[in-house]
Amino acid sequence: MRKSSVIVMVVMAIWMMASCGGKTKQVPFDDGDSADIANADPTIYGVCGEGTAMNTLQLLTDTGDTLSIDLSEAQDKEQVLGGLQVGDRMAVMTNKDKTEAVLVINQATLLGNWVMPNPIDGSDEVGFRIKEGGVAESIEQSDLVYKTWRLIRGQLELVMMRESGSGEDETMLYDIVKLGPDSLTLKATDETLEYSRQKPREEYGKDVKLEDSSKEEFKL
Repeated sequence: MRKSSVIVMVVMAIWMMASCGGKTKQVPFDDGDSADIANADPTIYGVCGEGTAMNTLQLLTDTGDTLSIDLSEAQDKEQVLGGLQVGDRMAVMTNKDKTEAVLVINQATLLGNWVMPNPIDGSDEVGFRIKEGGVAESIEQSDLVYKTWRLIRGQLELVMMRESGSGEDETMLYDIVKLGPDSLTLKATDETLEYSRQKPREEYGKDVKLEDSSKEEFKL
């Protein structure tokens, strides 16, 4: 065999080995992201559009789409929470085709101060404040500090820290059973919490009547 032929065969063998070695080191397409995709929040977020009707929600999504979603089934199961108002932000869970609503939550209705009588003695009202931008705050609860909130998979997630605890954040997930202009009912595994919207305090002295002073009171 000629020397040149031997050299060519050696080069080809090296190239084939390198190619095979390259194949064994290929990274899967999802690079481990398949679990994240499976756990992704399927909720569609957007704004209630002007095309919304009694049984149809026009949703202007955060991704730029305009969806027309049938509300019939969700309404029958009382799963349209917080009402529908053009311009309000909505969180919607739908079927796979994104044509029928399973659960609708009006995020604008969810904002505000939610309180209940103190479960210890009922002497005052305690609760939490839900603000725009995912901020949560405590109301008259020095031992429980609320930090953040969000809607995920149709549930309300609240992150809090107990002053008397380990100092680590706790995450609680609640099903929203009821959401109206003045009422909010949350349900966890072992408890149901009923809140009402905190009424603004009247200005001090608004209903206080002062007696007219007589001239005699100013005499020395």
